[in-house]
Amino acid sequence: MSPTSDDERGVIRPDTDRLLLDVMLGKLAVYLRFCGYDTVYALDRGIEDDDRLATLAEREGRRLLTRDVELAASVEGAVLLTAHEPDAQVAELREGGFDLEIDDAPSRCGRCNGELDPVPSEAETPDYAPDSASTDCWRCRSCGQIFWKGSHYDRIDETLS
Repeated sequence: MSPTSDDERGVIRPDTDRLLLDVMLGKLAVYLRFCGYDTVYALDRGIEDDDRLATLAEREGRRLLTRDVELAASVEGAVLLTAHEPDAQVAELREGGFDLEIDDAPSRCGRCNGELDPVPSEAETPDYAPDSASTDCWRCRSCGQIFWKGSHYDRIDETLS
């Protein structure tokens, strides 16, 4: 993995860096969102065209992550990944200076990238989610999905570790 420009910004952090992932990196988006990154996945916006991705990255001030050599070379500050699997992509990002610590209190929806709010302990949760009185839960402001630290969270944490 390497930035495609001479801009070596050091550590890339969720509080300072917004990301755009091309169509080849959909599974990676969930990992980055669990780390608190504002991460847009191209297909969530219905974008596949390289020119539109480049424009979106510039317009929204996002760092583009891609496996496409030509696309990476055409976008200033883009990050070129070579690995195919998310586990190996995570390793590439870590080596490239990305802060990849899972949020203790999740802040981003793994599904849609929306911001999460804690669910009050007295609030009802859907059948698929645990009772918020006994388990900390978070609700996405955008899509309404409920999240909690279950086996999926544990698997992602293990991969990031």
